[in-house]
Amino acid sequence: MATGVRPQGEGENVIEVRDVTVGFGSFTVFRNLDLDVRRGEILGFVGASGAGKSVLMRTILELVPKRSGTITLFGHDIDRVSAGQKDALHRRYGVLFQMGALFSSLTVRENVQVPMRENHRMSQRLMDELALMKLDMVGLSRAAAERLPSELSGGMVKRAGLARALALDPELLFLDEPTSGLDPIGAASFDELIAGLRDILGLTVYMVTHDLDSLHSVCDRVAVLADKKVIAADRVDRLVDFDHPWVRQYFRGIRGHRFFAGAPAPS
Repeated sequence: MATGVRPQGEGENVIEVRDVTVGFGSFTVFRNLDLDVRRGEILGFVGASGAGKSVLMRTILELVPKRSGTITLFGHDIDRVSAGQKDALHRRYGVLFQMGALFSSLTVRENVQVPMRENHRMSQRLMDELALMKLDMVGLSRAAAERLPSELSGGMVKRAGLARALALDPELLFLDEPTSGLDPIGAASFDELIAGLRDILGLTVYMVTHDLDSLHSVCDRVAVLADKKVIAADRVDRLVDFDHPWVRQYFRGIRGHRFFAGAPAPS
């Protein structure tokens, strides 16, 4: 874990997933899955391609239905709250999807303002000021505010999507493969941005990723999805010794071995 990342002890869980099963037709993605995300931590969520990492995130966001189990956000069972309470919960988190999910016909500024328009009644002047402030927080210039998504680089699209995710001052941030498609310098810069925002804004971050550098540099804990459940959730330096074939290959394989100079490669 990199210097500056805060260690996390036992504390309040912002997300609690209990005995959740999700499937499509006859295929079960995961079964009786449990997961906790603690307030103030950056949790990395990893697993093999197709294991269901993004499916779980979308299930928590109620974009994918579950077959059974309970999901609690901020202490509220999402199946047992009123429509008004659910709207209030939705305003407490922001989401950055993998490709940014920006509206192609809107400028960057207008994209950032979408959640503001949907959830608040405020003047255009105030929305403009707030949008520029959010863009500044993620390292985008005022010139970028008036560009269309097609005029942006991949890294700028990610930052614009992050600014929109921060539009309502959320407590919880969901990130789906935030560094995918970025070069190493851009990915490292984005990791630093996430860590800085967590510390400054007091965010809790749930990050689906496959990026070993991100796991080592910014994540307080890493949860591993395998065999249709979360098999481990711990600091990355402890997971290297976890006895599971996929975990050993992932953390001690050709790409992961450089992080643990003294660790033997998997046989």
